[in-house]
Amino acid sequence: MKMKKVLALGLVAMMSAAAFAGCGSGSDGSTASEGGSNGTATADGSNGQVYYLNFKPEADEAWQEIAKQYTEETGVPVTVITAASGTYEETLSSEIIKDEAPTLFQVNGPVGLANWKDYCYDLKDTSLYNELTSDSYALYDGDAVAGIAYVIESYGLIVNTKLLEQAGYTVDDIASFDDLKKVAEDITARKDELGFAAFTSAGMDSSSDWRFKTHLANLPIYFEYQDKGIDSTDAIEGTYLDNYKAIWDLYINNATCAPADLAGKTGDDAENEFASGEAVFFQNGSWEYANLTDKGMTDDELAMIPIYIGAGDEAKQGLCTGTENYWCVNSEASEEDIQATIDFLTWMVTSEAGTNMLSEQIGVIPFKQAADTTNLFVLNDRAYTEAGKTPVSWNFTTMPSEEWKNGVGSALTAYAAGTGSWDDVVSAFVDGWATEYAAANN
Repeated sequence: MKMKKVLALGLVAMMSAAAFAGCGSGSDGSTASEGGSNGTATADGSNGQVYYLNFKPEADEAWQEIAKQYTEETGVPVTVITAASGTYEETLSSEIIKDEAPTLFQVNGPVGLANWKDYCYDLKDTSLYNELTSDSYALYDGDAVAGIAYVIESYGLIVNTKLLEQAGYTVDDIASFDDLKKVAEDITARKDELGFAAFTSAGMDSSSDWRFKTHLANLPIYFEYQDKGIDSTDAIEGTYLDNYKAIWDLYINNATCAPADLAGKTGDDAENEFASGEAVFFQNGSWEYANLTDKGMTDDELAMIPIYIGAGDEAKQGLCTGTENYWCVNSEASEEDIQATIDFLTWMVTSEAGTNMLSEQIGVIPFKQAADTTNLFVLNDRAYTEAGKTPVSWNFTTMPSEEWKNGVGSALTAYAAGTGSWDDVVSAFVDGWATEYAAANN
């Protein structure tokens, strides 16, 4: 079966239609525990090994440590290789056809599954599936469970509350786009006096552009879907692209750098600017919490607020919350490796070490024995929900392809640099969406 599937992989790599939205800075692949082809005994006495192709560069170190611990406890070799940011589809396409292929990989949802469903082992009724708190966290291919969501995350505007207070405001003063605009532009007007900017650089290199061509772009898609009562479309109208322009203009004109410099700015630049007190606002997610606290930031100077774009009922808007992270077990792996992989994942979601790692480093996990979290941004999301705010769902898993996102990202960058117009962004968003879906359906 593998030889038949190989023929399609070149096209998959070119289209990158799974449309992952990377979360974090770039990373080279690395190995936690080298496993040979013979493997060692699993809990049930069979031979097997685990090879996980990890999507999240920001969690690489944590995965290396937990893999090593599992190997020490069980003797089962666990190898973790982390794809560099923005290269997951290409890396998976090249790794999946090797003799020592990943036994565990990820897809981002239905669009991503379309490319990889032939490699997905049916997880229905496995020990891992039985640990889910709801079957709504399972990704189905017909009746088969092709993937299982392993984390629920949130993103929004991370705020340095101490800097905000120095500027004369609190997070309670920001409950709409108009509020955010007023605060940001006031900070910019007093930038020399205050010694900091409103926003970090909106870096548009590959380690950072996903925050804007994917995560920020989710908001106009979300509000259009809400209006129409749909959860996907092959023909986006761009009803809220004026709002997208308004928030993008606010970011790039009130930042630590000039708009024309964004093409060369990285995710690390933005993170370092925020952690060193150069900016009040930093668009990112709950996965960023460990990075910021590792740099010395504390809970009393951090908060996450919604990304307001002047659409919908802002008084009831919460953080952007959802998942694009589904574990898939490679059906082409040996029976022993499949079982070893399922055993490892079950341990991850039931053991104290595994659940603590996932909860602290990744986010809320939808499993029965999940450990509670001390991640402040997760707690912020919980507080918004308990206060009756409606989370903004993750709809970027319906974006037609990575190629579409790259087109939007290039247009955003050119617009910021003054070498392109907003009409180019609209064309990339609307026309590009229709073109990519038409190509996928033919």
